[in-house]
Amino acid sequence: MLAVYAARQDRARPLTGLEVGDRPAPEDRPGWSVVRLRTAGLNHHDLWSLMGVGLPADRLPMILGCDGAGVDALGREVIVHSVVASEGWAGDETLDPARTLLSELHQGTLAELVTVPTGNLVPKPSGMSWETAACLSTAWLTAYRMLFVNGGCTPGATVLVQGAGGGVATALVQLGAAAGYRMWVTSRDEAKGAHAVAIGADRAFGSGERLPEKVDAVMETVGAATWSHSVNSLKPGGSIVISGATSGDAPGKAELTKIFFRQLRVIGSTMGTREELARLAQFVQQRGIEPAVDSVLPLAQARVGFERMAAGDLFGKILFAVS
Repeated sequence: MLAVYAARQDRARPLTGLEVGDRPAPEDRPGWSVVRLRTAGLNHHDLWSLMGVGLPADRLPMILGCDGAGVDALGREVIVHSVVASEGWAGDETLDPARTLLSELHQGTLAELVTVPTGNLVPKPSGMSWETAACLSTAWLTAYRMLFVNGGCTPGATVLVQGAGGGVATALVQLGAAAGYRMWVTSRDEAKGAHAVAIGADRAFGSGERLPEKVDAVMETVGAATWSHSVNSLKPGGSIVISGATSGDAPGKAELTKIFFRQLRVIGSTMGTREELARLAQFVQQRGIEPAVDSVLPLAQARVGFERMAAGDLFGKILFAVS
């Protein structure tokens, strides 16, 4: 079957290890289901895997991809939940210390076929497009949990999103606007800021720009480069929800004095549960949200999508049409 996989790893030149070609089809196994993918999505996680982050070299070759939607062996249209709990785990799978994402231990979704635990399949809402369904499993699920599970905000709150163009950032803007939050974004790119306003943000500011007022919560995925600005932008008692650190995890100032004196909350957030993915899918369908999509490419042209992501030249999700 056609697949996109990591054959080698190189931290400095990750795309040198990317291959698009034939890989063995998955075999049936008890408790798991084979899904024929219709669409799949690209995430920064896939680039990190090519760099050797979170994917040991002894597991190569590894089919990449966490996002996907398709049809199972019973003909049901499904969305793939990519968080795989360890055997015997009960409860919130994101709290399982031994959890993995597809493409870390088990082969991923950038392929014609993928096999996942049957319990990881979420029914695709009737009428939802395959492109929308393929956006939801990773970036959109991460945004959903950040805002609605860990953010602690109510409609009418002002929420700052650090960054404006990536999959999580655009999902935060669209979900927050649909839920009645006032969404603000920062960006180094004025055009991306304007685009964020076009999809639902109330205002866009330059990176590090002083805001006209303090916000109730900050959604942080950038890390070191924006950390001080995030802390300084919060009202007393406000929250920073952090789900990533693309600019590094060692800010020049930890801002601990401001955090304890102003009683700020710092909350880690990772992915989401299968139940949260199901609720996200229903929310997106009920509100008629159309995720910001940068481009849709044939799976055979996956390298083009990886190059766009590596260059930061995107706004929204990059998707691959599989079948």
